Amino acid sequence: MRKIKLAVSMFLLINVLAFLPLAQADGITKRIKFAKGKSSAVLANSVIRGDEDTYLIRAKGGQKMSVKISSVERNAAFFIEKPGGGFLENAGEGDDQTIWKGTLPGEGDYKIIVAGTRGNATYKLSVTIK
Repeated sequence: MRKIKLAVSMFLLINVLAFLPLAQADGITKRIKFAKGKSSAVLANSVIRGDEDTYLIRAKGGQKMSVKISSVERNAAFFIEKPGGGFLENAGEGDDQTIWKGTLPGEGDYKIIVAGTRGNATYKLSVTIK
């Protein structure tokens, strides 16, 4: 009887451990750093349905930023959170932006948050600040 309980416990433990990475998938958080002398970067990644990838970028008020995302299935979009909270105009959660250009209102870390609009999304994100 003890051997059966041990076998069942091992089976359950293996199954829990096998699916643990799937349960913890929360997307990535990454800081964007431009190469020396550059004012833009292109990042490529995939986001799993229901998750969000977050990119942090430090900028000053008055700088101009442009963000563009492309995906093969046209199913990736982004929104941009201002330092301290709230969203940039026309770049909020419900806007499903694929292109945004504008002047940044203040200094701090902006969050560019990428999500799939339907299913998993493989994307390229281009960010420029001048």
